[in-house]
Amino acid sequence: MSELVRQEILATAELIVVKVGTRVLTRADGTLDDERVASIAGQLARQWQAGRRMVLVSSGAVGAGLGRLQLKQRPTAVSQLQAAAAIGQSLLIEAYNRALEPHQLHAAQVLLTAEDLQDRSRYLNVRNALFAMFEMGAVPIINENDTVSVDELQLSFGDNDRLAALVTNLVRAPLLVLLSDIDGLYDGDPDDAETKVLSVVTDLANAQEQHVCDGKREGKQLSKGGMATKLQAVQIVTSAGENVVIANGHRDTVLDEVLAGADVGTLFLAEGPAVTPRKRWIGWSANPAGKLMLDAGACSAIETKGRSLLAVGVAQVDGNFTKGDVVALCDEAGREFARGLINYSATEMRTIAGQAKERIAELLGHRPYEVVVHRNNLVVLSSSPDSST
Repeated sequence: MSELVRQEILATAELIVVKVGTRVLTRADGTLDDERVASIAGQLARQWQAGRRMVLVSSGAVGAGLGRLQLKQRPTAVSQLQAAAAIGQSLLIEAYNRALEPHQLHAAQVLLTAEDLQDRSRYLNVRNALFAMFEMGAVPIINENDTVSVDELQLSFGDNDRLAALVTNLVRAPLLVLLSDIDGLYDGDPDDAETKVLSVVTDLANAQEQHVCDGKREGKQLSKGGMATKLQAVQIVTSAGENVVIANGHRDTVLDEVLAGADVGTLFLAEGPAVTPRKRWIGWSANPAGKLMLDAGACSAIETKGRSLLAVGVAQVDGNFTKGDVVALCDEAGREFARGLINYSATEMRTIAGQAKERIAELLGHRPYEVVVHRNNLVVLSSSPDSST
């Protein structure tokens, strides 16, 4: 059964986001591995010629910069990391372009900051530009703009696994492939010879609790993303209704095998129906401007019944948001489980919190909306532990 599921999902995906990690692209001394870059580019080109459209989120800029500068250790000063990223990025994109040119394809460099995906207008501009690149025969090669967004070097997107997940939601790709230096998600410590790679995961929460172990791998000073961060990226994508594969990027034909439906890596299945593009921005790209703490009844109504949020279910208001901002919805324990566009300002919300909708006009002098967050502008990120199902 799992074989049929793989073939149906992977062999039919026409738009794929691929993320390749630093340890895949660099040698042990930190220099860029041109042969590995050429291998990845060749596989992307073969899939492109087969009619698929590919987006590559590529790490490796800092590592490539360290190699070009012949530095033995990763600098600790942010300015030095910025310089290494700028120097390495040029080397990285040059290598991809050289490898793609024989296939009549171009490497299109796209450098993003977190703000580019948080702002709705910029978010749509990036999306439109990526699809225009497809029409021009260019493969988007995306990385964090480390030279501008220094927070990334101190964890802004968090790492390129998260960036890849957000890009997957941005273009509404049905599949994200995370290429690392491991074969997939193991059922134990990957350094233990007795452990096995899980072929298909249908319960991500259980997998996160039972199987996350990064082992004692070497070379971690050049990269940030372990299995825990990969599973966080998996959660973003599968919650939006798409699928993810984690596989070993050192396999020379890993993309060919994965996209042919072969039993390679770990396939994480979508947790529900696909979410609309607008809701993907609300749920995972926009930065919440405030927070609403809800009572148990409101949590249950939103999570299990698909209801809108009423003022009566709001127990506490945090932040200084305005009408139309994205706010986080949290349960009584403070755990964020949903996000939505708010219909009232923070000042108004503090006045009407806990009140029946009939009292809104009395308290504010008007009642433009009966609900605080409409279900059409609301995204459930994950279920509260206390919610009934």
